[in-house]
Amino acid sequence: MKKTFKYIGVLLFLCCSINMYGQDDLRPFSKFTVRGKVVEKDTRDPIINVNVEVNGGAYTTTDMFGDFRIEAKKGDELTIRHKDFETVYYTIQSNERILVEVEPENAYEDKKEKFISKRLKKAQPQFNWLIDSAEVYLKKDAKKSIQFVTNALKLSDSKKENAEAYEVLGDINMFWKQPDLAVSNYNTSLKNNSNNEVQLKLAVAYKESKNYQESIQIYNSIVIRGLSNYQRVVLNEGLGDVYAATKQYDFAIKYYQAGLVIAKKHLIKPKVTDLNSKIAEAYNEKGEEEEAQGYFSNSLKLAESQNKKRALEEKIRVADFQNLNSNYGYEIELRKQAIEDIEDNVLDSVFDNKSPLTSQKQNYKIGRAYALQNDVDNAIKYLEKSIEEADIKEDLIVQKDATRKLSEIYRNVGQFDKALLAYQSYVELVDKLYIKKEQEISRATKFSKDLVSKQNRITSLESDKLLSETEFQLNSEQTKRQKLIIYSLTGGLVLLLIAAFLMFKYIRQQRLANNLLALKSLRSQMNPHFIFNALNSVNSFIALNDERTANKYLSDFSLLMRAVLENSEEDFIPLEKEMELLKLYTKLEHFRFKDKFDYEITVDDAINVKNFVIPPMLLQPYIENAVWHGLRYKKTKGHLDISISQNNPDEISITIADDGIGRKQSKALKTQHQKKQNSKGMGNIKKRVSILNDMYKDKVDVSVSDYQDAEDTGTKVIVTLKKD
Repeated sequence: MKKTFKYIGVLLFLCCSINMYGQDDLRPFSKFTVRGKVVEKDTRDPIINVNVEVNGGAYTTTDMFGDFRIEAKKGDELTIRHKDFETVYYTIQSNERILVEVEPENAYEDKKEKFISKRLKKAQPQFNWLIDSAEVYLKKDAKKSIQFVTNALKLSDSKKENAEAYEVLGDINMFWKQPDLAVSNYNTSLKNNSNNEVQLKLAVAYKESKNYQESIQIYNSIVIRGLSNYQRVVLNEGLGDVYAATKQYDFAIKYYQAGLVIAKKHLIKPKVTDLNSKIAEAYNEKGEEEEAQGYFSNSLKLAESQNKKRALEEKIRVADFQNLNSNYGYEIELRKQAIEDIEDNVLDSVFDNKSPLTSQKQNYKIGRAYALQNDVDNAIKYLEKSIEEADIKEDLIVQKDATRKLSEIYRNVGQFDKALLAYQSYVELVDKLYIKKEQEISRATKFSKDLVSKQNRITSLESDKLLSETEFQLNSEQTKRQKLIIYSLTGGLVLLLIAAFLMFKYIRQQRLANNLLALKSLRSQMNPHFIFNALNSVNSFIALNDERTANKYLSDFSLLMRAVLENSEEDFIPLEKEMELLKLYTKLEHFRFKDKFDYEITVDDAINVKNFVIPPMLLQPYIENAVWHGLRYKKTKGHLDISISQNNPDEISITIADDGIGRKQSKALKTQHQKKQNSKGMGNIKKRVSILNDMYKDKVDVSVSDYQDAEDTGTKVIVTLKKD
């Protein structure tokens, strides 16, 4: 029974930890995942296929549980639409969990349903609170975040909730650089509930753990039709990242560009910037510096239109590119701009020493670039500044590298005392750094063991739950019956699909056979038409008692006829062969009407005519029309121009242009018989093109227009050919 709804209410369940632990200070340009659910108010029954959209392109629908998740940023407007209730608009403030409650016109009175409703009200928000808390602590305290997930799993009473908990666990592993554990948890999540978002995360986890082939397999297994536009961009970008990591840069560029097309089409601006930058890096790795420079220029301009942090990241990335290609002047300029951005009070980000976006790193690289330009004074100035900043911020790595470089510069300019002092400082820094690294490795090892221990406890908990479920399933005869029904329905569906496929194949074969028959019929009509016109020309020479000319014309005509008949059974012939036929045919027409026109055939030197094919006798009728109905009636001597040019690597244009009397005057001069004959000839050409395009997916395109704005307007025919 269809349900209608009186009104809706939007409740925002913000777990208390959100405000307490810093979610309100989300960066205005950073994207995050917003989760939500649409249910009936009293029964908590989910409402499926509700349209959920963010201004800016992201779109999704609620699933069978009434749940949705969508990528958004602070300040975006969320739109929730459904045919059974009024549209809701809501402005996103944080990665909150949204509950949309819909009240039906007739409330349910059933006590059992009320009991279920109360149970859901109690249990579901508590599970959601734990998952949201785990996400809040994800980047701050891994142990506490995992503990929240553990508690959530204890409350979980469905596969869907298990899937969500293991997805968050995988997110924790990925952030703390444990991709192997992330792979395991994402796989567990997918076993509980298949989800495109989790599949994309799993592919990234495989890539980070250097299981590149597994990553590619996951990406290729995702059904594109079920992805949002943003996810389609992420999928192509992810494939590009995998191929870039394996140094297959041509494939990487292919997928990056596919993602870029989607991102541009749907105005996903951050991804447009990222993909331009990644394409540039791939071209640079291939050694194609000019291509890389163009894409880096695009990414730099696009980043400047976004937030300051993104613009800063891109400046540093382009500066690194300029360094690799020895463009030190431009590199220095970009790094100085970056330092100004870092020091700008408007920039609300704080960078730790591991980030490339620190002023000490940039001063060090500026000093190194000046050294490569042999500008010693500036090199020393910026290296000393880098050492001073690194000392204040306790960045031993940059301090060490800058000190060593300073020692090398002093040694190269002969200031050996200063070089020795700098080198001694460098040795002391190396010792400090070694001790610090040992401590960090020890802490990291302990941290990793703790996380693995917690993961094992979760696995043990899940195993216990799985054992209980298995025992229950073994005692359930109902499950067996349900499986039998499902298998029967599946078998019937498979049979229907096979029958539909065979029918589709049969219809397609019939259609192809009909098209081939139609083409053969049209070609059989074209050949007599052409032969008749050519014999008329021979007849005119004989009538003028010009036997020698007629013999020469017949000799050339026989060559043309043999070639025409040889090609009469082909749908397409090489363009090179068609051009030979056209040259011979045009020569014969000019032979007869020397005083009426001159002609020129030009082919662009860059075109390889062997790479393109064309339907035989496609161009001849247009040349015949140009001569017989345009140039023949011109008062002065005319000109016929046949040219071939290339639009792009996969497409060429053949232009047939004459400065004859034009279509309008030609039509006025025709007799009724001539009109009928011309209409039939051109009609056959149009039918041939239409059938060929239907069979070979728009391979040929023909356009006819006036050639010039003079008394004799002439005619211009453009035939466009596309490569297979």
